[in-house]
Amino acid sequence: MRHLYRSYRSFWAQNQVRLLNVPKRFDSTATSSEKIVIPKRIHRSPTDILYALSATVGNDPTAAHYKYHDDPFLIPQSNQAKRSFALAQEAGRNAARWIKQEHSKLFQHKHADPPIPAYVPTMVYTEDSEVNESSLEQLITNSQVSDAILVYNLMVKRNLSISSELRQSFLELICFNNHEDSLSEDLYEERWFSRSFTTKERQRKTWKDNDLAESVFNEIEPKSSQAYCAIIRGMCKFIQVERGYALFQDALQRDLQIDVATFNSVINVISFLREGGHNRWQLVLELLQTMVSRKVKPNIGTMNAVLSVISTVHGTVAREYALQTLAEFKELGIAPTLETWYFVLSIFYRERSPISHVLFDIMKEIEGKEFEIQGMKDMSFFVAAMNVCQNELNDKDLAKRVDNLLHVGHNYDLIGGSLSETVYYRQYFTVLCNNEPLDVFMETYNALVPNIYIPEPIIMTKILTQVDINGALELIPRLWSDIVIFELLNQEKILDLVLKIMVDNKPSNDIPAQANLSSNFADIAWQIFNRIEEQSERQRNPVTWSGKMISDVLTLACRAEDSVKAQKIFDKINKDQDVISGIADPAALELFIKLSVSKKQPSKAIAALQYCVENSFSNNQERGRYIVNAMTLDGNHISKITSLVGTEVLKGNE
Repeated sequence: MRHLYRSYRSFWAQNQVRLLNVPKRFDSTATSSEKIVIPKRIHRSPTDILYALSATVGNDPTAAHYKYHDDPFLIPQSNQAKRSFALAQEAGRNAARWIKQEHSKLFQHKHADPPIPAYVPTMVYTEDSEVNESSLEQLITNSQVSDAILVYNLMVKRNLSISSELRQSFLELICFNNHEDSLSEDLYEERWFSRSFTTKERQRKTWKDNDLAESVFNEIEPKSSQAYCAIIRGMCKFIQVERGYALFQDALQRDLQIDVATFNSVINVISFLREGGHNRWQLVLELLQTMVSRKVKPNIGTMNAVLSVISTVHGTVAREYALQTLAEFKELGIAPTLETWYFVLSIFYRERSPISHVLFDIMKEIEGKEFEIQGMKDMSFFVAAMNVCQNELNDKDLAKRVDNLLHVGHNYDLIGGSLSETVYYRQYFTVLCNNEPLDVFMETYNALVPNIYIPEPIIMTKILTQVDINGALELIPRLWSDIVIFELLNQEKILDLVLKIMVDNKPSNDIPAQANLSSNFADIAWQIFNRIEEQSERQRNPVTWSGKMISDVLTLACRAEDSVKAQKIFDKINKDQDVISGIADPAALELFIKLSVSKKQPSKAIAALQYCVENSFSNNQERGRYIVNAMTLDGNHISKITSLVGTEVLKGNE
């Protein structure tokens, strides 16, 4: 609400002078012939004033979502933390509702007058409850499926009369919900995080055979067209296609009036009824001809259902069918929706299909427009369009046009669920990272991360690769901070890449932006070392040391001339050789030897030399000679060196 309050203050500050100096509408000079015209009332929703105030300041992409606490230390900074935070809040609300429902006698105070039904505990029905038609009608109106089934069975058991209209409403309720209570609209967080998986679940048969819906349908005599339409649509929705289509044919033979929604439901499941693209297209044409003969006017759902079937047809012939369908429905004055364009994209952009630029034509048609949801696939368009921009066309300008459309009006409501949003931004970041200059890409990164999107490991890897290619070493501390916050420290590939960039690109003190990077790089390497050493044995997919990784850590510590940290890292290399996969890099050990010599620590330099000898590195005599020549050694040190590499290292000192 903070930004709404600021919006209100801004609105008042800009308009108070104008509001306080409104001229009087009536004065003594007004003629008696003037008429007062009262404009027609414009219906406003309860939140319209809030939207109007918010529009005065616009959206702030750097602000966290309103669902999180207004405290930077409590705002979640990873995908898993965001999901856990939101669902935990909703779980708390559910617990409060349950307590209020189970112990309703303890909450007798009135919340509002007149009472708000949502605040009142729902009626609990048992086998002993007194029920009637009004009880059943109320439950149907509120979509309380399980309670409605209980009340209906009680009324049948007690031989209570049920009107034909109420029985039809009950049949529609259980058919469209498959005898199950739907998720409450109040549980928006659970919907947000589960919405992305509902489509996959509906691709298999979930209709409950021989259950109450079929019993109620069989009890209706004579069979009405509404009853047929209800059960056919229910069976098609939950993929009981054979029996649903059989009932559809039965209704046609009885010459019953089938509505357009039922025709659309049957067309939607043609891919389950027929094998082969030609057979499916022929059945589509038959059903459309049946609609014409029965004077059933098609709607946007019909066009989208036909395109849905065409999207399952293989080969370039599907494009011809799609263009023909769009042309025919355009003649009928039916305008496409985002669901329509989603199916067009799925038809024209397929694996191993010819390149198409139909998305450019679609964007010319819909750019700058605001859309409302009319079908479930409306929420799949933006993800599909961005996938085309990234995978098929690799066009950053087109990707930006799609993103601009997403932010027109309330179009962002059509992004889909949490998974769809993540996939969309993953593709958007990929196409920008691959095609834009790094500094331009980082502007988008700074605007969207972390409040809108948190990069996944694959995206962070792409960004680090671009940093390596462009030599933008000054970005490493910022990106490393994000890696820590986003909980990506268990990604071994990312840690390897960060170390590789810091080792391969030595900072230059002549460049102001890189003046203090050596110490920063050493700190990052030390954090990596400690994080790997402190990880729990129970941790899932723990990071294991490789010779290359720990050599990079040692190299960075030596470059920063931090002998204490370098010694601890070398001790790990020397003592845990059986734990580390591979051996250390000779170049890193030479840096450690030079650092030990500069710090006048011969024992450490000799220990590193011994490691080189034990692992049969080349040029060990040169390393030994360097130690002998660079420092004043006692007899024990000289004896140790000669035992490792021979007495020839002493010839230079004779």
